[in-house]
Amino acid sequence: MTAAASRPLYTPELLALAVSLADSPLGDELHLRGEAVSRTCGSKLLVGLQCDDAGRIERVGMQVSACAVGQASAAIFAGGARGRTADDLAAAEEAIAAWLAGGDTPAWPGIEKIAAAQAHPGRHGAVLLPWRAARAALSKAALAG
Repeated sequence: MTAAASRPLYTPELLALAVSLADSPLGDELHLRGEAVSRTCGSKLLVGLQCDDAGRIERVGMQVSACAVGQASAAIFAGGARGRTADDLAAAEEAIAAWLAGGDTPAWPGIEKIAAAQAHPGRHGAVLLPWRAARAALSKAALAG
């Protein structure tokens, strides 16, 4: 067993992040909506966004049906999404996917708090859900705009 695999997945820090997701409720005023579903575990995330005139995220709300890893990832996303654009999210998703595959830690605030998920490929889809859902929401906005 590798050192990474021997670390507990559900740490108190990860569980606290999952609970903090309650700070990002999905309200009716968040009209830009996107959804993502993990093919590996069935976790589902619906995101609502509010953006400024330049397309930068101002507010995030989510409805999450996922394990604690997916919930913690969503909370990390919400904590770092403000001011980001669709291009920023695409680059972040790519960097996080590479990190999950064994690459360098991406520059998304707080992502290191779920580092134990790297050793659990069945959870990788849940980790990526918020970035995928937000990109879907922003791509719909770009098509409508």
